Amino acid sequence: MSDMLAIGASGLRAYQVALNTVSENIANAGTAGYTRRTTNIKEVASIGGISAQAIGSGEGAAVIGVQRAGDMFKMAEVLSSGSDLGKTATSVGWLDRIETSLSSSVLSTRLSSFFTSATTLAGDPTSTAARSAMLESANGVASAFSETGASLDRVATDLDTTTRDTVSSLNSLAATLARINQGLGRAAPGTAGNAALMDQRDQTLEAMSALTDVHVSYDNAGRASVNVGGSGGPLLVDGNFNATVGYARNASGTMSFSVLTGVTQQVMSPTGGALAGIMDGAQRIADARQQLQGIALNFVKDVNTVQSGGRDLDNNAGANMFAIDTSAGTAQVSATLTDPRGIAAAAVGGGQRDNTNLAAFAAIRTSGGYESKVVDMTTTNASALAQRKSVADAQQTIRDNAVSSRDALSGVDLDTEAVDLMRFQQAYAATSRVIQVARDTIQTIIDIR
Repeated sequence: MSDMLAIGASGLRAYQVALNTVSENIANAGTAGYTRRTTNIKEVASIGGISAQAIGSGEGAAVIGVQRAGDMFKMAEVLSSGSDLGKTATSVGWLDRIETSLSSSVLSTRLSSFFTSATTLAGDPTSTAARSAMLESANGVASAFSETGASLDRVATDLDTTTRDTVSSLNSLAATLARINQGLGRAAPGTAGNAALMDQRDQTLEAMSALTDVHVSYDNAGRASVNVGGSGGPLLVDGNFNATVGYARNASGTMSFSVLTGVTQQVMSPTGGALAGIMDGAQRIADARQQLQGIALNFVKDVNTVQSGGRDLDNNAGANMFAIDTSAGTAQVSATLTDPRGIAAAAVGGGQRDNTNLAAFAAIRTSGGYESKVVDMTTTNASALAQRKSVADAQQTIRDNAVSSRDALSGVDLDTEAVDLMRFQQAYAATSRVIQVARDTIQTIIDIR
């Protein structure tokens, strides 16, 4: 009877753990990052009078551990697809900011208006209204250059802030993963605590993959080691230790990253995640600023050259119409000519009604190609933006499929849990009945004596 009581008690303990596990699954069915657990129950057999977990003559049941339904291969697909999406989505964001900067000031339209006003003035070089209109157009061009340049400069500043925040987040995640690794080294395998730590580990890795491409390896305790920038990249997390990521941007706008381990610094070359998208955005912003500055410098120089080659309405040598302050930012152009009479419409010795010098404005419009260059910048960026958006849509689908595939294995299915709940409740009730029968039998024997 004592054997019967012990067998019932072992089953009661085992199914209590199983019911707790099912309850935990149901309670966390909607919890992000939670992985389904199952209780492994084995028969306790007697071999030569010694109890062991094996198949044979039964002596009850025992829990040998709580198993987590995670799959490292499906997790790797989630990390890889998340890294790809992170790069493209981040790149889309910066391309969109560049497009807004280039199009909001309608620079190409203002340039066209300026050269059109010069053509209009050529019809009547003495017209005060036409001269005033040309100066108004000159102010419009200067403002458009300055607004576009200032907008691109703000984008570059915002990119620095975003980079700093992203690097800080990555370093924080690396430190968190190191602490989780430390916990995994202490937690007993097959326990609920061990499974919870692995859930936290996977959530941390997924967040890291959105910031940079990660190569992950695991030891027997489930601790993760992480290389960044590919499998050959520097080691960011190794067991309980984590290095730190730093970044720099040179005068030309090129971004670079490094991993600092004590006094050792290794180059980090992210090919995925937000950091890779930031690197791409930094280069595109730098290129756009350089191109715009070049267009502005050439425009100011060419227009001022035309002015200096002619005579104004008072037969004076033409004064500069524009100035550019290279120390104030990108394409910071100002209109310096304020008197409409100062427009040099005539050639030297041509007289007030001469419009010969205005033809030079049409010539530099063609040779300089300022409008077409601005349009090309805008359309090239817009084309890249559209292409990246298309790629991002495809990568979003790939990542969603990877997450669904992982969750199909590791996610909680309430119908399955309901079946297990009833099964373990019945088993628990049955073992309780075994204990009751054993007690009643023992009591009957005692009463007979």
